[in-house]
Amino acid sequence: MTDEKVVRIEPVTRLEGHGELTLKLTKSGKVKDVQFNVSSTRFFEKFLEGRFAEEVPRIAERICGICPEPHHLASVKAVEAAWKVTPPPAAVKVRRLLINAKQLSSHALHFFALAAPDFLAGPFADPSKRNVVEIIKQLPDVGKLALSVMKYGQELATAIGGKAIHPVTATPGGMLNPFSEEKRDNFLGLMDGLKENMTATVDLAKKVVEDYWDPITKLGVVPTYYLGTHDKGNLEIYDGNLRVMDPDGKIVADFKPKDYLDYYGEYVPDHSYATHIYYKPEGYPEGIWRANSLARVNIADRMKTPLAQEALQEMRDKLGRPIHAVFAYHWARVIEMVQAMEEMDELLQDPDIVSTDVKLTDVEPRKGSGVGCVEAPRGTLVHHYWTDDRGIITKVNMVVATNNNIAGIEKSLMQAAKQIFEKKEHEQLDLPEPMMK
Repeated sequence: MTDEKVVRIEPVTRLEGHGELTLKLTKSGKVKDVQFNVSSTRFFEKFLEGRFAEEVPRIAERICGICPEPHHLASVKAVEAAWKVTPPPAAVKVRRLLINAKQLSSHALHFFALAAPDFLAGPFADPSKRNVVEIIKQLPDVGKLALSVMKYGQELATAIGGKAIHPVTATPGGMLNPFSEEKRDNFLGLMDGLKENMTATVDLAKKVVEDYWDPITKLGVVPTYYLGTHDKGNLEIYDGNLRVMDPDGKIVADFKPKDYLDYYGEYVPDHSYATHIYYKPEGYPEGIWRANSLARVNIADRMKTPLAQEALQEMRDKLGRPIHAVFAYHWARVIEMVQAMEEMDELLQDPDIVSTDVKLTDVEPRKGSGVGCVEAPRGTLVHHYWTDDRGIITKVNMVVATNNNIAGIEKSLMQAAKQIFEKKEHEQLDLPEPMMK
């Protein structure tokens, strides 16, 4: 017999992957431990070994069906870095269009399908009501809005990447195909509709924030370090330096992705297949960091585009900088959606986006080591490849968003569990009347 009570949620739903939650309580109801268990491993680092490097961008992306585009691009950038290849400027612009299209569609999926059901139906509503199908049934205007935003981003990603899931067009030295004028004109013609839909999305997000201000600012709020990419202080998702911000808001590191091993520490927990990445100079667990949308808007001085900057400033006026509120990730996601929309608009109007000069013809395999880094919607990706003189992969190290976030997730879960089970604070939270019945 034991005086320990174990609560298990298996599996955790609305999650891109396989996860479980284990909560351990003492007999008196005190929280003893909270674990987020990643219950399977993917073995990508090992089965990429022995492959021709030019094939790897089409294989490594299969680690995720939600955000294959960032993995596709991190992979091809790693091969290019190893082989000392610089793709044509027009190819880089097409890649930027691709990653922003995925940023838009993935953030829309997360906000509307994974998060919104709890906010619109209420967190204590019957689970059968807390799903995107019910949103479409009961709030058809919101459902139409969600599908329209996701559709634009996903169809643009498909037009560039060649497939709706797992793109095939980025290759060492550029892109296999140019982006046609016909496709450019089609998506430019749909841009005004996207802007209207994004305005409505921002309005909905503001309502959610206003309605749920009490739990947003109180539940599961814990300070951590933050990791994200920037370009001269601007929030960046394709290329730039990595920044680390400490819990007090001080930038403690700013480095090129190729130097990541000097700053990334890796802790191996007994209860999960996913390792915990942390700020190496501080140690573990003191150096636990988080990535993803909130981390990026924390480390950035500003957004790259004007409407997104206005939205960021409004957020900072209310919550300050850095922001530690875990539910503020949803707000940050919408801000990044605005920037993605504005960047896509700029790129679609750039004459280079339909240039035919998008691929080098003299790329040669070589022995080398290269790091490719981009921001996936859920956080920073690092692909590090070693190749031999025939261009065959000999070693791989991949650090994905889950690794960067899981220790912070457990820290927030521990705080929330104590508030709920020990202090019953959730019973005092000011919750609005749900929009869905």
